[in-house]
Amino acid sequence: MKIAIVGAGISGLATAFALRSNRPDLELELFESSHRTGGKVWTERTPEGYACEWGVNGFLNNKPKTLELADALDLAPLPGSEEANRRYVFRKGRLHALPESPPAFLTSGLMSLPGRLRVMCEPFITRGRVEDETLGDFAKRRLGAEARDALIDPMASGVFAGDPARMSLKSCFPRIHEIESEFGSLVRGMIRLQIRARKSGEGKGPGPGPGGKLTSFSTGMSELTDTLTGLFHDHIRLGAEVQGIDREGERYQLHLADGSSAEADRVVLACPAFAQVRLLGGLAPGIAERLRDIPYPSVAVVCLGYDIERLGDVLDGFGFLVPSTEQRGILGSVVDSNVFPNRAPEGKVLFRTLVGGSRAPERAGLPENELLDLVRADLKDMLGMDIDPEFARSYTHQRAIPQYHVGHACRLSEIDRELQAQPGLYLTGNAYRGVSLNDCIENAWKTADRVLAG
Repeated sequence: MKIAIVGAGISGLATAFALRSNRPDLELELFESSHRTGGKVWTERTPEGYACEWGVNGFLNNKPKTLELADALDLAPLPGSEEANRRYVFRKGRLHALPESPPAFLTSGLMSLPGRLRVMCEPFITRGRVEDETLGDFAKRRLGAEARDALIDPMASGVFAGDPARMSLKSCFPRIHEIESEFGSLVRGMIRLQIRARKSGEGKGPGPGPGGKLTSFSTGMSELTDTLTGLFHDHIRLGAEVQGIDREGERYQLHLADGSSAEADRVVLACPAFAQVRLLGGLAPGIAERLRDIPYPSVAVVCLGYDIERLGDVLDGFGFLVPSTEQRGILGSVVDSNVFPNRAPEGKVLFRTLVGGSRAPERAGLPENELLDLVRADLKDMLGMDIDPEFARSYTHQRAIPQYHVGHACRLSEIDRELQAQPGLYLTGNAYRGVSLNDCIENAWKTADRVLAG
């Protein structure tokens, strides 16, 4: 059986690995339109000695499939430093540490006293009645408007580069939606789940955050995709843009930009949704039309390197996020050299700052000199960094992270229904059920199971 995989980012590579792990005899061919693999996973080691992550900065080590994949590849995951546990939000002109415990929250200056008291009322708020509620409406209803602006809004930017006023709670944060549905309250739900976990010997159970520690690899995230690429080197066609797919009998025909074609018994589309739209326009126009509605705002990543002696005091911890109410040019900044070793040369510090997203996608498209000026001005004003960086690099993703707006779950149900008319065709990637690297890898294994079962 021959299987064609379109897209050699982490979703395509992980799907290939899962398929080959279960069926070593399978004939696989991966088609990648660009001239490198990895998709949004790419670590650039610069001549100056900085390691800049073009896209994905790491993964949380609380999901088994990613760790199992690393183990199978003989890779050693590198957990972030303990310092990375300290995170900040810039609000009302200064940095506030994110509270890590209820007592810390009660004394935090991140929110006003009335705002903190409103959060404490969460257990007494009635269960929601909207089937597909926005993240912003959910946060305001359960936690209050101030918590929505101070906590949930910057989190939405940090994870999705998204707008909580449009993001679907049940699609973006399904576990939170499930806890409210089952227990009627997030606080009561976490308490009961913690009790349940202790009784079953599973540890403490869930906490208020996503859990896990940010993790990477010694040379950066490309270590994972480069290793996978090495395994399938002879089965990957780079610069091979698939422009269309049709079906003849029980086999699929892939038509490439160079005029050639390829046949396969089964096809896995692991490229972005906007690319799948083009491929499915003739074969499955209904699916293509639904995928067309998934937005991908632009995001720019700006890496700046500084000399520690000239910079003076460096922000401790992971970094900070900025609520939209602050009306700043940046979404937030990570001190990469605080989180992982070898991200900056000895005596240097590396900041990695995000610009754009759903909040202001046009800023990501600024000319590089204007983009760098915007970031430097915000870092100077917010952190007092009154010196020019020694190193600067920017990366612009014209279409960065897919957005799960209200109606996303319904869209996926419709797509699944229409796929029944296309046996042997499978869709995966971060446009469907999770945008993180962990999600992509877990969904790759699920996709492989469906392919082999079909």
